[in-house]
Amino acid sequence: MTTTTAPLPHRTLARVRAHHGIGFWAIAYAFLIVLAYNAVPAPLYGIYQQRDGFSSFAITVIFAAYAVGVVISLFTVGHLSDWHGRRRLFAPALVLCMLSAVVFLVWRDLPGLILARLLGGIGVGAVTATATAWLSELHAAARPDASAKRAQIVSTAANLGGIGFGPLVSGALAEWVGHPLTVPYVVSLVALAVALVAVVLSPETRERPDPRPSYRPQRVAVPRHAVARYVASGIGAAISFAVFGLFTSLAPSFLAGTLHHRSYALAGVTAFAVFAAAVVSQMAIAGRSTRSAIAGGIGGMVLGMAVLVVSVFLPSPSLALFLIGGVITGAGAGALFKGVVTSVAEIATPDSRAEALAGMFLAGYIGLSLPVLGLGVMTQYLSARVSLVIFTGVLAAAILAATPRLLQRRGA
Repeated sequence: MTTTTAPLPHRTLARVRAHHGIGFWAIAYAFLIVLAYNAVPAPLYGIYQQRDGFSSFAITVIFAAYAVGVVISLFTVGHLSDWHGRRRLFAPALVLCMLSAVVFLVWRDLPGLILARLLGGIGVGAVTATATAWLSELHAAARPDASAKRAQIVSTAANLGGIGFGPLVSGALAEWVGHPLTVPYVVSLVALAVALVAVVLSPETRERPDPRPSYRPQRVAVPRHAVARYVASGIGAAISFAVFGLFTSLAPSFLAGTLHHRSYALAGVTAFAVFAAAVVSQMAIAGRSTRSAIAGGIGGMVLGMAVLVVSVFLPSPSLALFLIGGVITGAGAGALFKGVVTSVAEIATPDSRAEALAGMFLAGYIGLSLPVLGLGVMTQYLSARVSLVIFTGVLAAAILAATPRLLQRRGA
């Protein structure tokens, strides 16, 4: 004997779709706020340096703690929303971010800053895959006949756009409101609390399986025939994230030192411009082939990094050129990252796609931390200008070396 579920009445179906539509924007807001909060410290690092005499290396250690937290979370809990539901993972991650903000407020010594960044990174690692999947499911439920492109665009804008939005707001608050190490985190706490309410009230889209699978960390897998292309994609992801790491860690130090512009608002605007360029470039190439996206991204990154180097080596270092170089580099990094994500999705089998993407994100967050740590070490022994030349030169050489494999056609 079989049973069928009667279709929902038209009005009930309309209410369900409207509820999921509202939930879609609520989760987009929460996703943006989580990423924005974790980029709030970017323009504030200079204040910590002035107050406590932190070196550039100490700043990169604080920054790297965030990447470590993301990696740990990504591979231990990032995939668990498939088993326990989206809300059950997203809500605790928001609470972790709120706890991180409290640590920033009450423990402003170096260990406290490292702990705060680590907690925030754990929250982001849990949220990234969860929010992306939740947005896709909410969009499908609210607009079952519509293309999934809208969900992808909103997810990208919330992710990279949030990372740019956080420094923009915190830099403005630090510049014009006062109490720069307090007000940005208080504002963040309020925004995170609103996001938590939004998550709790949003419709769940994932039922808990019965029986529940046994726990295992996220695995990494890739077909053997595509290992070389996969490794090249990992290099591309790492370099893209390394560029983003530069502009959310040491760029304010370059602005204040080499370029002699100490405005906190300017530091925030610089980070925002880089990530806004990445978002715009990803939207602009939405209809392009994977190879053209990767090729354009590589060209943009190499050109942008060259402009960055020129900007600091002119007889009178140029802020305008530095900003232009940052925008070009950000646009290139955004296009390259989108291209390698698509490339990995193409070479992986459906059963191993999640594991293959997980490995690529691992490479990305390694790129977010280790190269920037290396730059921080170099600035202890070399001038900022020379350090930037070495940093960008190594990145350019690595991406150019990986280019033939990155542009290899599928199945070649």
